[in-house]
Amino acid sequence: MNTKAKKLIFAAVIFLMVVAICQSTFGDGMSVNIDGDEIDGPLGALLAVVFGGAGMLLAGVVLTCVAIFLCILFASLGILAVFGVGLAAVIAMTAVSPLLLPLLIPFGLYWFFVSRPRKQRLHATMQQPV
Repeated sequence: MNTKAKKLIFAAVIFLMVVAICQSTFGDGMSVNIDGDEIDGPLGALLAVVFGGAGMLLAGVVLTCVAIFLCILFASLGILAVFGVGLAAVIAMTAVSPLLLPLLIPFGLYWFFVSRPRKQRLHATMQQPV
């Protein structure tokens, strides 16, 4: 960002702060109602700004706590969903496995014969000096 834009943004923020201070001091007259007592004027403006800021701060804390709670909730639900899908897969495989045993025997033999030479090559390369 260039310096002209930075100066313009800084000037706009200062201008808005001055407008807010003038409005709260000389404007419509902010007033605060505390237990039926009407407080207005500069003290009412100050109390309105302080209570409004405190409310915004409290809202930020509450939203942060809710966000943390939702993150934990959805993460745990995701873990439970993955566990449930895995459990369903295991149950389905145990129900179907006796029927798939004739298919698994050729796949197991193929895997054994393919992996055996690979292990022997790896073992032979480990024996060679570098």
